[in-house]
Amino acid sequence: MTRFLVTGAAGFIGHWLVRRLLKERALVVGVDNLNSAYDPRIKRWRLDQLAASSRFRFHATDVTDGRALRQAFAGCNYDAVFHLAARAGAPQSVREPGRYVVANAMGTQRVMEACSAHGVPKLVLASTSSVYGKAGSLPIAEDAPADRPLSPYAASKRAAEVLAHAHHHLHGLDITVLRYFTVYGPAGRPDMSLFRFIRWIREGEPIVLRGDGHQSRDFTYVADIVEGTLAAAVPLGCEIVNLGSDSPVRLCEALRLIETCLGREARVERAKVPRVDVRATWADTRKARRLLGWRPETSLTQGIERTVRWYEENRSWARDLILPE
Repeated sequence: MTRFLVTGAAGFIGHWLVRRLLKERALVVGVDNLNSAYDPRIKRWRLDQLAASSRFRFHATDVTDGRALRQAFAGCNYDAVFHLAARAGAPQSVREPGRYVVANAMGTQRVMEACSAHGVPKLVLASTSSVYGKAGSLPIAEDAPADRPLSPYAASKRAAEVLAHAHHHLHGLDITVLRYFTVYGPAGRPDMSLFRFIRWIREGEPIVLRGDGHQSRDFTYVADIVEGTLAAAVPLGCEIVNLGSDSPVRLCEALRLIETCLGREARVERAKVPRVDVRATWADTRKARRLLGWRPETSLTQGIERTVRWYEENRSWARDLILPE
């Protein structure tokens, strides 16, 4: 029976990855510190869904705590580790840059050390399209410059990538770095635009739209991201791979899809675009197809319908979640 460790197991992608692994009859150990980067009530909801399985074990552990992390590794002989734990959110990182550096860079270093110390053959490391900053051309391939991040969050994730390369070179750990592009879906992060749009429109609250709405994002459905993440758990040496929909959509168009799905019209309030934002993202996914045999399958319309359905089913508590500024 396969055994896996998933850090950030109560996070958005981590939750769905664990559910997918449990569906495959794997044994899964989850690690998460349930931090307050965004409302932890949704993290506890995700964790509650996983706790029903006898093949899931959870450690309420911070990945920067080397001693506690070693306990999660002890005697488990993992086939792979999926390191998804991170302090998320580019705007929030401007206010607390040090916490992001510690969580995302030092946390990754601690996980890699534990993998090597316990003979783990494979590490899949979650990164972000934010490392590209203001891309010079679109779509963005993996060899595009990633040395001009626009936020401490992006800088800390790029630091984790560079540390991964050094660790692979020195210790031989097989590492695949996945750069995720604007992931959305059921039980998503309440600081992300699509979750906020759904919540605001459904509850009759005004939409806060930053900028003119013509910014485009490569929205990628979480189930597709999970399949790509699983596909990356094969020997590749040390690689960086984009995971995105390869089909960017303007924010105003995504907003119209949500209005249609909810049967309600948004009341829009304009706000200034944060300095950490970019005008457009668009993933070049040819490398993912070549190395992983992966391609996204979910259209934005399908994904929004499923996300709205989840919100309606969980509205009794989801409508009260705190939305970070």
